Amino acid sequence: MNSVRFRSVLVSALAALALLGVPAAAAAAEDDAPISWSVTPADESGPDGRVFVEHAIDPGETVDDHLAVRNLGAEQVTFRLSAADGFYNANGRFDMLRSDQESVAAGTWITLPESVTVAPGATAVVPFSLTVPEDAEPGDHAAGITASVISGAQGEGTGVGVESRVGFKVMTQVTGPLRPAFSVEKVQTDYLLSWNPFRPGDISTTFTVVNTGNTRLMVEGALDVAGQTIAFPAEGERRSELLPGEERSYALAIDDVWPLFGFPADLTVAPVVSSSADEAAVVAAATTTQFLWAVPWPHLLIVLGVALLLIALLWNRIRSRRRIDGLIEKAVERGREQALRESHAQAESV
Repeated sequence: MNSVRFRSVLVSALAALALLGVPAAAAAAEDDAPISWSVTPADESGPDGRVFVEHAIDPGETVDDHLAVRNLGAEQVTFRLSAADGFYNANGRFDMLRSDQESVAAGTWITLPESVTVAPGATAVVPFSLTVPEDAEPGDHAAGITASVISGAQGEGTGVGVESRVGFKVMTQVTGPLRPAFSVEKVQTDYLLSWNPFRPGDISTTFTVVNTGNTRLMVEGALDVAGQTIAFPAEGERRSELLPGEERSYALAIDDVWPLFGFPADLTVAPVVSSSADEAAVVAAATTTQFLWAVPWPHLLIVLGVALLLIALLWNRIRSRRRIDGLIEKAVERGREQALRESHAQAESV
């Protein structure tokens, strides 16, 4: 159950929150009492345990449902009720358009009262309806319902306010042919070389998954490179969901990989169709293969340095040998000349 607690804050803090546009944020004017509330799906008698609302509806049909607003504070509060188009943000978390943004899709399909007044400690059950237009495209459509309050301060004719809201997701699957599809774009795999020859490098892969079909997809897959396999999401992490038309960028990293000149990198993306009314709706995995260069430049420089050192030592040895051979040859030549001179001198004395 979601709840938000209000505490006194400065007007400047309110303005900052307004700029950030924090969904389900909480704030209150300095003189306001703390306010806390929750909003959940419900049936006619109260909260029914659902976390979000999900319906499969034919075009032109209407489904009735309920929500429950519980006032956890000590004072009676009138909450503003609203519905808006939903989406997943860059962090993979569900969000919905702000109240100053106009909905054009599933947010306009929901009809509910503009407000509800709830006594302290009480829970109000509010009916709402969801009507799918006749010309609605088959597939998944996202919206959200919130209960909100406006907090702020007035000063010298200038008002500063923050809308704080709590709500839940409303998923509508318009019946008809389901066509799950996706594309993998902007795949980039790089080897990050360590110039320390005694340390391995790292592999970095970035890519973007685009939902080109009409069903929502849970993204998962694996990267196989350099004899290692890394799955995404990692164990213990939740899979990110993509609504039709949405795209999201991902980054993977494999540490401690020795440069072996190069190896293929296989990126496999295998999304799963999530919560589909048609259990046969599946989408085939896609594999992108790239050849990754991993030239061991530090090691090659070391080998080159050793080779140059050996060549220099060999060259010096050859030069020394030649110098010694030259000295020996000169000594032998001088000995021969000396012997000849002595032989001539003996001959002349006889």
